[in-house]
Amino acid sequence: MKLLAIDTSSETCSAALLIDTCIEQRLEHAPRRHGELILPMMQDLLEQAGLAITDLDAMAFGCGPGSFTGVRIATSVIQGAAFGAEVPVVPVSTLAAMAQGHYRRTGEKRLLVALDARMDEVYWGCFEIDPHGLAEPCCDERVCPPETVSAPPGAGWFGVGPGWSAYRAALIERLGESVTETDPEAICEARDIATLAAAAYAAGQQIPADQAMPVYLRDRVTRTA
Repeated sequence: MKLLAIDTSSETCSAALLIDTCIEQRLEHAPRRHGELILPMMQDLLEQAGLAITDLDAMAFGCGPGSFTGVRIATSVIQGAAFGAEVPVVPVSTLAAMAQGHYRRTGEKRLLVALDARMDEVYWGCFEIDPHGLAEPCCDERVCPPETVSAPPGAGWFGVGPGWSAYRAALIERLGESVTETDPEAICEARDIATLAAAAYAAGQQIPADQAMPVYLRDRVTRTA
């Protein structure tokens, strides 16, 4: 299995190459430089592995939610590269990838991911780690005010993502004792997109490059009267 994954959905830009069970990643905190950095990162990974882009089985990208501009960059880069190489694409939720990354780092298995969606809202997703070590959604991803989020029943949930910094008081008041701890510094990484994408590819969930689309969860960027 040879899969190249990218993410530009936040201020961090990353690319990862998965070959069977090994993953190599390039990552840089680089606001507003994603378009400049992502293609060289991809090329560097392929050259180091001695691969051409046409040798890949698939390509994957963080399809959102996240920065509107960042998600569009990842979508357009993957569409162009995968179409030219004639390889399929696997879109991966950035919320799921963040849950996967937190499990990789800590072993926590019940994860509530919140991103700051601006406009007094959060991008929200609830995930549990399945027996194969993969983040599985247990509610629909949505954008909503932090006062209206919900979590599946039970305790032992771990809050992940910068939404927990921006709206901590409202989220804790809403969820109460079901949340044991939070990590607002967590980021989305291409290596975790690669892990989830490889499983999705094995399950036949890849799509043609021209069908790769961003997921915004909402269409408006600013308030309207």
